[in-house]
Amino acid sequence: MRKIPIYSHPAAGWPALISSTQKLMDYKTFLRGGISVFKSNQPQGGFDCPGCAWPDHKSHKAIDVCENGIKVIASETMTHKADADFFARHTVTELQGWTGYELEHSGRLSEPMYYDAAQDRYVPIPWEAAYSLIAEQLGQLDSPDEALFYTSGRVTNEPAFLFQLFVRCFGTNNLPDCSNMCHEPTSVMLSRQLGIGKATVMLEDFEQAKLILMFGQNPATNHPRMLEMLAHAHDQGCRIISINPMREQGLSKFRNPQKPTHMAAGQSADMVDDVIQIQIGGDAALLTGIAKWLIENDKINHDFITTHTSGFEPLKHWLTEQSWTDITLGCGISQTDIINLAELVADSPATICTWGMGITQHVQGDDNVAMITNLLLLMGMIGIDGAGASPVRGHSNVQGDRTMGIHERPSKSLLDSLEHVFEHPMPQEHGYDVVTGAKALIAGKLKVFMGMGGNYAVAAPDTSAIEQALTTTQLNIFVGTKLNETMLYPSANNLILPCLGRTERIVTTKGEQFATIEDSMCQIVPTQGKLKPVSDTLKSEAQIVADIATHVLGADTSIPWLAMSEDFDIIRDYIAQAINGFEDFNQRIRTSERGFHLYHAARHRVWNTESGTAQFEVPQYPITFVAAQMAAANDIDDIENTAQKVWQLTSVRSHDQFNTMIFGFKDRYRQTDRRDVLFMHPDEISRLGWQKGDRVMVTRQRAKDSLEQPRVLGPLVLSEMDIASNAVAAYYPECNDLFDLDTHAPDSHIPAYKSTTVVLERVEANTSIATPA
Repeated sequence: MRKIPIYSHPAAGWPALISSTQKLMDYKTFLRGGISVFKSNQPQGGFDCPGCAWPDHKSHKAIDVCENGIKVIASETMTHKADADFFARHTVTELQGWTGYELEHSGRLSEPMYYDAAQDRYVPIPWEAAYSLIAEQLGQLDSPDEALFYTSGRVTNEPAFLFQLFVRCFGTNNLPDCSNMCHEPTSVMLSRQLGIGKATVMLEDFEQAKLILMFGQNPATNHPRMLEMLAHAHDQGCRIISINPMREQGLSKFRNPQKPTHMAAGQSADMVDDVIQIQIGGDAALLTGIAKWLIENDKINHDFITTHTSGFEPLKHWLTEQSWTDITLGCGISQTDIINLAELVADSPATICTWGMGITQHVQGDDNVAMITNLLLLMGMIGIDGAGASPVRGHSNVQGDRTMGIHERPSKSLLDSLEHVFEHPMPQEHGYDVVTGAKALIAGKLKVFMGMGGNYAVAAPDTSAIEQALTTTQLNIFVGTKLNETMLYPSANNLILPCLGRTERIVTTKGEQFATIEDSMCQIVPTQGKLKPVSDTLKSEAQIVADIATHVLGADTSIPWLAMSEDFDIIRDYIAQAINGFEDFNQRIRTSERGFHLYHAARHRVWNTESGTAQFEVPQYPITFVAAQMAAANDIDDIENTAQKVWQLTSVRSHDQFNTMIFGFKDRYRQTDRRDVLFMHPDEISRLGWQKGDRVMVTRQRAKDSLEQPRVLGPLVLSEMDIASNAVAAYYPECNDLFDLDTHAPDSHIPAYKSTTVVLERVEANTSIATPA
């Protein structure tokens, strides 16, 4: 298959600066947002970028933010408001017809609002009245488990700690969060195999690595600050291999905006040495082939395996049973190429495996993470400099929220610690995650939904069903900075509670407060906004949670909710008592310029697993799982010819969005300025007799015994991408209704956003078929 360099320019550089400047102007925040750009990720008195969770480098830069970070800052610092006047002009029914882009640009939420069904509009409500309504409705529940409390990864540590404490004091562990939809297989499998569900590397390890294997990642779009470290590692002699069904154009070269020689002289740095263009869902099969060759050729670290691991023999037995025919069928890569990659692994004294949601968001996502960890354990690449596991999180504090206790399946040690510190019983039963919570919502088992940020219905599969289910509850509460789709399907009582943004000052009776976040590599850093809030009626997330807790829990005065919301030092003192690793929290966060690193036991080869050792895991799914899926969809026995009839579809994010936030329509690296597109390799387009620009319907067929109707998306405009054969891609979240809540990984429950089997049909240009609810 020929390669197609669609975007031939280096990543970042002048186009990134121009695009960033344009977004500041689009949001009419050139001055206000521009000032914030200079405060982003600064060690003294700056705020942590509310974009991705990539760590800050120890070196200091006057401007330390990427193109996407500036877009997020522009979005948050806009002064145009979605206030009472805005809602007076637009009914909720009208707003339901707006696109995500239009809602994102409608303005900052600036005062608490209540849905008035008679007017079909949101109307202002005093804060005190909103709190009283929440207390009334929560007090009428038959059980605390009839409420669901969702958290976005942009919530900082201090309000996250208060939120989980309030929810547990209320009596439930129904605390789903965005981790359930992005890196849950990472959390589950790394915890099972290494004893802690986080990265074992620090940023400095990238400077010492000799081989970096990147699985299912597109840093140029999703975490551009990583590009600088990849370019630096490559310059130091590290080989970097991208393993991805898509040959992402933003990974070829990097033009660093921080380097005058790059910007003025047009220089750029190489990043990736090679791209292994596997089939969608083929990662576990590829890793199986690498591990099989390493073991059969005695290229593994026997001393490490003997001293530090358990479960090697079952894995070895399983690997010997896997045929090379199945391995190559499962990943679409030849045996020769797999062996070449295995030889690189064998020769490397320091290997980092880094991955994104292209690894996790599959039915076999747990297996994918397990096989990456297996590979690192086989080579003894945990607990040495320049090597280890590096999952790259998306939201800026999604990892910190989990550390603070935002988890539907909390450990007994966490609950025991909270009970001891606060002298209050904690619920012991596991709660709902995103998938089980959405199912409970749809089934009518939930009467209250509360979202601390995020866009729950649009981020989850079965968006239309969740939106409809939200209209059947007794109360929905949305804490956020921007209007989004989930807020537009009101229940009997619907509240929007506007909060301060990351860039804005938090000033209480105790003075100006700062918060903290945890990045992808376990570094705890301070964050302090400096802008005047866009509205005088905004409250901090911590104050909103404390006020709600005070009204709902009433007589429970043993926990000083209001004192904590006024003085974040008090929150941090409680965190220091309740959460391992945060001893002397207030002192440590103030005495180090870039915060402090949480102790990571596995990094020190201490294994807090059930066996007390690092654990090899045998995959649960056959490595030909995807090929078998396609064969079943075709209802034929010959799985070699399935590409003629069905395709594997994966969801992707545009360069002009952050998760469900749509900043614009231009995807620079994929050369398109629209979102209703279906990406396919030009060779495949030609093979079908189709042309770029054709309109295509995408249908997900259900099993023969299913009563559900096929899911249909489109028509989408056919566009070119250097993507593996048998594969197509469409933008998330527009393609979410193709995915369902029943198709997920078995242990982590992560929805399969990155691989679903579909049938394609070309239609006439004037065809207009609505996606069914």
